[in-house]
Amino acid sequence: MTLTGRTALLAAIGALPIGLFAPGPPGLLAVGGVLVLAILCDLALAAPVRKLHFTRSGDTSVRLGDAVDVNLTITNPSGRTLRAAVRDAWPPSSWRSTGEQSAARHRLTLAAGERGRVVTRLQPTRRGDRQAARITVRSYGPLGLAARQGNHHVPWTVRVLPPFESRKHLPSRLARLRELDGRTSVLTRGQGTEFDSLREYVPGDDVRSIDWRATARQSAVAVRTWRPERDRQILVVLDTGRTSAGRVGDVPRLDAAMDATLLLAALASRAGDRVDLLAYDRRVRVRVHRQNTADLLPTLVHALSTLEPELVETDARGLTAAVLQQAAPGALIVLLTTLDTAPVEEGLLPVLPQLTRRHTVLVAAVADPRVEEMEQSRGTVDAVFEAAAASQTQAQRRRTAEQLKRRGVTVVDASPSRLAPALADTYLALKAAGRL
Repeated sequence: MTLTGRTALLAAIGALPIGLFAPGPPGLLAVGGVLVLAILCDLALAAPVRKLHFTRSGDTSVRLGDAVDVNLTITNPSGRTLRAAVRDAWPPSSWRSTGEQSAARHRLTLAAGERGRVVTRLQPTRRGDRQAARITVRSYGPLGLAARQGNHHVPWTVRVLPPFESRKHLPSRLARLRELDGRTSVLTRGQGTEFDSLREYVPGDDVRSIDWRATARQSAVAVRTWRPERDRQILVVLDTGRTSAGRVGDVPRLDAAMDATLLLAALASRAGDRVDLLAYDRRVRVRVHRQNTADLLPTLVHALSTLEPELVETDARGLTAAVLQQAAPGALIVLLTTLDTAPVEEGLLPVLPQLTRRHTVLVAAVADPRVEEMEQSRGTVDAVFEAAAASQTQAQRRRTAEQLKRRGVTVVDASPSRLAPALADTYLALKAAGRL
């Protein structure tokens, strides 16, 4: 049972005549007895809470940053009118601010046997699964003096998916891919390794592309045209160790790596390549293998939505063994990790020859734009010290990248907003050079 503010107000008003005209127990008992009787009657006329029936409906997934509505249908099977305040509780991360949490509080009136619906709008601030906590119902009597209160648990899960903000770069990269495939008229044709067709020789063509057998069968000189190879395996490896938990700006490094993964997967699947995914720190966290092109992006998005960094050091040898087990010979290994000196020199470099011996390896890392800003800062003593520290950090990062390049690894080092398009451009460059 719950008393309302109206009860307290009536008690205060009743205390005034008692003090003026009938001070003492008789007057207190008379006014208090009337008030208690009114409370008991009001409570008896309130609709029972335990008998209410609840069902949920609505969306079960939403992209991070978007809003989603969850419907709650309430059925009043009792013979009394339900005057209720309903709180549909969800985790705090289901809203951007405490002010938006008021969307979980509702008021409704249902006649006997009637059904009603309330809508709770969520706007989550984190990826992953958001599960409904509990429903609290407070059923008031007709006088509004007292209320019955009870809790119900009605399960519902909303999966918050990665936002895929880099999808705005996809049309321009697909246009470059079409140029690379020769589907549009361009001055320079991408040189691949798979034979495409024969055409007539024009001045400026590479004479090494002349097909002498075809030329002998016809009156004009024929040259071979090539296209980039298709059906190559692209294995994207996400390092989910402690370095991926570091925040760059407003997002963790892992989230920026996920965004780059989705853009690369969308582009590579359109290019006819097979995209697999492996997330690893000390064990396999996520594995996506041999998905159809139509199902690839939905599968990746749902697999990445619940992935979180682990505060452990990544086992480079275990990661390499998992990669070699999943990757076919000649695959492109895209490793999204850090370029910090210690993890690379102590973990990645010793096992790198096992990967570069049979595969093309690309290492992509998230750079912190704040470090670049600090490197340019001047004017105060603190700013000069910050610039010196930033310059040393940048120099170490460049040395680490050079060590990887000397071992035949392609390196992409970019800020979170530039990582996804830079990785896509590097993929297209490797494809144009015939390295896939």
